Amino acid sequence: MKLYAALSAFSFVVLAAAAVVLGGLNQDEGWYLYAANLVADGQIPYRDFAYTQGPLMPLVYSAFSAIWRHFGLLGARLFTLALGFAATMFAVGTARRLVPDYRRGAAGTIAFLLLGVNLYQLYYTAIPKTYALAALFVTMGAFWAVKAVRAEGRAAVTGWALGGLALAFAAGTRISLGALLAVVGFTLLFTRKRNGLAWLWFGLAGAFGLALVYGPFLVDRTAFAGLCAAQRYHALRGGFDPVFTVGSLSRLVRWYLPLFVLLGFGAKRLLDREAENGGALRTMLGAFLAVFAVQMLAPFPYEDYQVPVMPLLAVVAAVWATEIVPTAERLGRMALLALGLAWASAFGSPLLQEWTTNGQDRFWTLKKSEPELFQLRRVAKAVAALDPSGTTLLTQDLYLAVEMNRRVPKGLEMGPFAVLTDDEWRKLLAECDAPVAALSGYTFAIEPPRCEERPLGQQMEYWEILKKNYRLAFKETDFGQRATTLLVLKRR
Repeated sequence: MKLYAALSAFSFVVLAAAAVVLGGLNQDEGWYLYAANLVADGQIPYRDFAYTQGPLMPLVYSAFSAIWRHFGLLGARLFTLALGFAATMFAVGTARRLVPDYRRGAAGTIAFLLLGVNLYQLYYTAIPKTYALAALFVTMGAFWAVKAVRAEGRAAVTGWALGGLALAFAAGTRISLGALLAVVGFTLLFTRKRNGLAWLWFGLAGAFGLALVYGPFLVDRTAFAGLCAAQRYHALRGGFDPVFTVGSLSRLVRWYLPLFVLLGFGAKRLLDREAENGGALRTMLGAFLAVFAVQMLAPFPYEDYQVPVMPLLAVVAAVWATEIVPTAERLGRMALLALGLAWASAFGSPLLQEWTTNGQDRFWTLKKSEPELFQLRRVAKAVAALDPSGTTLLTQDLYLAVEMNRRVPKGLEMGPFAVLTDDEWRKLLAECDAPVAALSGYTFAIEPPRCEERPLGQQMEYWEILKKNYRLAFKETDFGQRATTLLVLKRR
């Protein structure tokens, strides 16, 4: 098993480096980091700037904003990768606690393979979105709850309390993860004959954690109004596309194929022993399904929404995979199978092609001349050279503003998803005094909260307003997410 563990560690290092360095730019990276910078500068989410997720990510990340202010997006990705790695290790620890001693090495190795050698999971827990931090809190909650199941007295109380607190923090990072608290809490309540007052300690700690995260925003009327507006933002997205939903499910299975294969092998274990592992696996499976259902009810349920809770499913799959092996001698074969599936899935991942090409022009593949992260760093230096001592940048590509450590005009804190009325847009563009503007294909294109394309005529009117005060300095083709053209303008 040590050989498989070593191969797993090597695979993680290689794939993690690919995810950090080659991984495509994502617009969300910019506005999440920008929100953290604003908090570090003393501003409050919902009250001073628009923000649509739970408040914990910008609050936590603000304490580390010096990393990307000095090292740019690369530093932010490395920091986020560390959080994602910690989440994976908590999942590994949870899987090990759910099996007998002689199976622990196999269960831990398989759990690591399903997460740490999954290119999709690595990418989305390396780019600075909410997923890595949320996954860390989810796996911490699972780890402490499982530890509490087998503990007694004060150790059990501590375990349940820490589990409830961690899951409350998960809900403070992504609101949809609040379903985890409900599932675990009600499970403990209905099994109180076996688990005693666990429901009480878990519930009290969870309530305290939610109060700690959301309490300050509930007592501040302006912040509370902003928090409510953030939820309306999600609700007003509206619409339902069954083709998109089915496609999302299909892609989820593709990204996590090794996990689902092993899950299928061991699925019959769900029916074998009613109270095995104190019902922990059933509870984890139920918690995953609850969050999965909540997120699939979104108007457009992107499969990456499930990233924070996939470690729960990986733990279940790892434990089941070791339990269906009849003898300890054959555990190595199951680990080898998991290793082979993980390698095949990673090597065959469509992400590798997405990160190295810009699609195809008829017969010819359009290869990227450099990774998008390197291009961002190069363009940021070129834009900064136009205004060496500047502090502001007119852009909706906030990863560029973060890379340059520049502020954007108020109202653009959410980048391409900024909610401004037509009058507000015209006023901002006419009065903006930023010395430089950097405008990609995302500029003016999205009309939130429905996120439909803004009428082309209206977009052109905005460009005409800009032309009165700005002239073209240079342009960068195939820039950033989805390779649009970036126009860099200098104020006349």
